[in-house]
Amino acid sequence: MGMSEAKVLVVDDEENISFLVASALRMAGMDVETAESGSSALSLADSFRPDVLVLDVMLGDVDGLDVLRILRSRGHTAPVLFLTAKTSTADRVKGLTAGGDDYITKPFALEELVARVQVALRRTGRVDSSPILAAGDVELDEDAHQVTKDGEVVHLTPTEYKLCRLLLTNAGRVVSRGQILDHVWEYDFDGESAIVETFISSLRKKLDDSEQQLIETVRGVGYTIRRRS
Repeated sequence: MGMSEAKVLVVDDEENISFLVASALRMAGMDVETAESGSSALSLADSFRPDVLVLDVMLGDVDGLDVLRILRSRGHTAPVLFLTAKTSTADRVKGLTAGGDDYITKPFALEELVARVQVALRRTGRVDSSPILAAGDVELDEDAHQVTKDGEVVHLTPTEYKLCRLLLTNAGRVVSRGQILDHVWEYDFDGESAIVETFISSLRKKLDDSEQQLIETVRGVGYTIRRRS
């Protein structure tokens, strides 16, 4: 992360979603504040001065679109990523034409939301412009949406790519199975946790070599990619 920690304001009146989103962004190295209403968001924006806002459209007091209009009138230029349960094209167009920079429908995978926030930050020059995540001989290019191993392209499924990105973003740290489910699958996913082991196994077959494993299992906790030269 370039310069000081990028600041993100998360605004959602659903406490569980706000908590999950804020935790995911902090895990990615960002400084995060949360607000549960439009009015508190307006107050926090003036004092916190976020670099990006993650803003729910349907708030209990002030509509998210109105919050954005007020912020722009006050001179706030930070990118805004709208969260909403509305999925129609008309709703998406309304949010974007109101000045939003991105539009994410609920439920969503946390890893996708984090990636979109990071893209918004790179566009503003708030973080390092390099889109490359790397460990060992594996590199992930976020802009090209491509993974290579020792310079050769590795063909991953969309889920394998999200899992790989999560592990590389947190290289050197252990990511629990619960965190993987929340980040890679949608946060309200109610399937079996065994699906994590299935995709870890598939990813290992594509990224590991006979000499050394890139992805390590930490028994009883989760998985990690150890930084190595």
